[in-house]
Amino acid sequence: MFKALLVKFIMTLIISVIAFSFFDLNPAGWVIFVAVAATLVNYLVGDSYALPIFGNMIASVLNGALSIAVAYFTGLTTTAFNPTLGPLMFFGAFIAAGEVFFHAYLLRTRTVSEPEHESEE
Repeated sequence: MFKALLVKFIMTLIISVIAFSFFDLNPAGWVIFVAVAATLVNYLVGDSYALPIFGNMIASVLNGALSIAVAYFTGLTTTAFNPTLGPLMFFGAFIAAGEVFFHAYLLRTRTVSEPEHESEE
């Protein structure tokens, strides 16, 4: 699990730096905070809960939306971090795209259980 969280954090941090440091020029400390918070929220909600129930694509889109929410609400709670719409959308889209591959890795290594598919009879 630690290795998976580390990989997820590195992916999220790289996307956060591009979106919120290069495009919006936010302070590095807040960009790192958003990356840590998004990593934890996405792992707990998207990877541990949604992925086994709904599968890869829905969980990936959910993780993108959760990442946008984390960054947006961080911006609401502090004047030091000010994400704008373009970087927020970039952040969410690239997190969702990265999650498609990350979820495949989680399923392949059996870090999370396979999605439950009911047979239609």
